[in-house]
Amino acid sequence: MTFLREFGHALAHACKNLLPIVAVVLVFQFIVLRQVPDDGLSMVIGLAIVAIGVALFLQGLELSIFPVGKSLSNQFARKGSVWLLIAFGFCLGFSAVVAEPALIAVAEQAQTISEGRIDGLTLRLLVALSVGCVVALGVFRTIMGYPIQWFMIIGYILVVAVTYFAPEEIVGLAYDSGGVTTNIVTVPLIAALGIGLAASIRGRNPLMDGFGLVALAVMVPMITVQIYGIIVFSQPAPDIDASLLAHDTAAPTGALAMLLDLASMVRDVLPIILTILFFQYIVLKRNLANPRKVTFGFILVIFGLYAFVVGLKIGLFPIGTSMADQLMALDGYLFVYLFAFAIGFATTMAEPALIAVGQQAEEAAAGKLNGNAIRILVAFGVAIGITIGVHRIIDGGSMHYYVMGGYVLVIFLTIIAPKYIIALAYDLGGVTTSEVTVPLVTALGIGLATNIEGRNILIDGFGLIAFASIFPIVTVMIYAIAAHVWGQLQVKRADA
Repeated sequence: MTFLREFGHALAHACKNLLPIVAVVLVFQFIVLRQVPDDGLSMVIGLAIVAIGVALFLQGLELSIFPVGKSLSNQFARKGSVWLLIAFGFCLGFSAVVAEPALIAVAEQAQTISEGRIDGLTLRLLVALSVGCVVALGVFRTIMGYPIQWFMIIGYILVVAVTYFAPEEIVGLAYDSGGVTTNIVTVPLIAALGIGLAASIRGRNPLMDGFGLVALAVMVPMITVQIYGIIVFSQPAPDIDASLLAHDTAAPTGALAMLLDLASMVRDVLPIILTILFFQYIVLKRNLANPRKVTFGFILVIFGLYAFVVGLKIGLFPIGTSMADQLMALDGYLFVYLFAFAIGFATTMAEPALIAVGQQAEEAAAGKLNGNAIRILVAFGVAIGITIGVHRIIDGGSMHYYVMGGYVLVIFLTIIAPKYIIALAYDLGGVTTSEVTVPLVTALGIGLATNIEGRNILIDGFGLIAFASIFPIVTVMIYAIAAHVWGQLQVKRADA
């Protein structure tokens, strides 16, 4: 009964979070386009399945990933082995990303669009190795208590410097590759690792020292992929038969398709499960505290992910694609901008990873932060970022200058922002690019680049995810700075 009650609360919460997406679709469909959607019933059914998937997923997190991640952190901290913790961080980061479906999709698109110059498998391994190394670095930072801002400032100075020299064909793809590393499963697990570790070490603050791993996992792949692009595009294009890049369009249907989709969800979660079991039973040589409960939690995570993805496919993606095409057919680009802003806000509010991290931040801050307020700030940041990114595609501006300008602003805000918000703000920039936002935003960027004359799909189609990652950091930091200044003014008035 307790499980059913909690599931009912989670389902109601998920339905409430999906309301912004429904509102955006209805407003644009009936007021702007003045058309009744052909697949309206399928959209309703799809959204219902998405809500059930999110509820199952969040319940699974509470039963498995959150407690296991924090428990492992506590056990490693008590064991006192720095190298063991670093090794666990590397394995966790690598295993979480190497089978990430969003990264696989982006890598395949890049290989096809670049006509084989960018190798999809190489790209995925580079990103996975980068994330593994950087999670290990983040664990080391938490253990030693080094301030996150210096890692981020130095890192983004390197990002900006590499971007200046990188060929334009790789810049958008590099930033998108960094964004898609943080998915619906890895974000809560990595966040749980950092928070659990910070809570286990005397003198560490869970809010200041526990967050930041997700941000580092987003940043470093941007550097490595751009360096890879500098090497690849400095060489002559290989002579490759384009037919070798074509994929078989005959897709399985019915029960077979459902089984294959469910198997892919198991594949995505399996590397993480194996990593956890290896360190729990082989390295630490201890049993899980409640193996039946944890197993049931992982089953809920898998089925929740499956329902979530199926709901997106039949409910949101078809109508989103058709609306984008219809908006492009209107005179001018005003409604394209409005749609980009609205869908950016709505999809971010529905992100399960953001909901999960918002809850963890509220717990870690012990009442100083409100999870819902954080989500609204992040959603506004994503909406602003995607709108600016859409303007870049329409205007034909260089990705280099937009992104470099954005990260210069982030570096400046990092210097003046209150220390307690820095790690969380960077993590929130990473969690915006998950299962809901990435497919819709990527489709929007490629669709715009395809329909606007003079745009290159590889150069202009990618990159919107980068804007969706940058501007939430900006909005959260500006809010924290404003709140800090207001608090100081209130103290001065009270003393006067």
